[in-house]
Amino acid sequence: MGSTGTVLRELRGAQKSAKGVSLYSRYVNRPAGRVLAAGACRANMTPNQVTLTSALFTYGALTSVALVEPSWTLAVLVYAALAVGFAFDSADGQLARLTGRGGPDGEWLDHVVDCGKLLLVHTAVLISFYRFGELPSAAWLLLPLGFQLAAVVTFCAGLLREQLGKAAASARGPSWAEPAVPAAPVSRVRAVVLLPADYGVFCLVFLLLGAPGAFRAGYAVLAVVQTLFLAAFLAKWFRELKALRAG
Repeated sequence: MGSTGTVLRELRGAQKSAKGVSLYSRYVNRPAGRVLAAGACRANMTPNQVTLTSALFTYGALTSVALVEPSWTLAVLVYAALAVGFAFDSADGQLARLTGRGGPDGEWLDHVVDCGKLLLVHTAVLISFYRFGELPSAAWLLLPLGFQLAAVVTFCAGLLREQLGKAAASARGPSWAEPAVPAAPVSRVRAVVLLPADYGVFCLVFLLLGAPGAFRAGYAVLAVVQTLFLAAFLAKWFRELKALRAG
C-alpha cells in the first residue's frame, strides 16, 4: 500500500464528472471525501464500511435534533456531524473506484442510507418543532412534511431518470457503434445555481438551531427552493426520457 500522498494522487484520478455538481460538492465535499477515502484506504476499510460510517454520523446528528432541545452548542455539533457524514458519503464511492471493491451491494447500500437520510432529516425537524418550538401557528408542522415530499420525489425521480437512461442506451446497442459526441464543458453558472439544492448547503441551516425563529425562516426558504427545483427537474427529466423514446 502506498503512502497517503500516493493514495491521494490516485484518488484525484478516480473522480466522477463535475457535470451537474454544485460548487460546494466540487470544491468542498469531494476534496474532503478524498482525504477521508485516503485514510479509509490506509486503514483497509471497505467502501461499505465507509458508507456505514457516514450513516453513523448523519443519523446520530439527526436523532439529536429530534431529542435534544435546540441550543447553539447543539447547532454546532449537529452541523459538524452532518458535514462529516456527507464527506464520508462522498468517500465511499471514491474508495470503491480506487480499489475496485465496489459493486451492486455497495451502490444499493449507499442509496438506502441516502433515502433514509432524506426521510429522517425532515422527520427530525418536525419532531423538534412539535416538542420544542413555540410556533406562531400549528401550520408550521406541515412545512417539514412538504419539504420531505419534495426532497424524496426529487431523489427517487433522479434515480429513475438515471436508470431508465442507462436501459435506453443499452437497448440501442454498444456505444462504440454510435458517433462520438464531445463532452459538454462544465458550466460554472450551473454549479452556482445548484448551490441551494446541494445537501451540504442545506446542512448549514442547522447552524441556526440556537435561534428558532431564524432556523424556521431559513428552513422555509430552502423548502421553497427545493420545491422550485423539483418542478424544474421533473420537467427536464420528462423531456429527456421522452426524447429517448423518440430516438
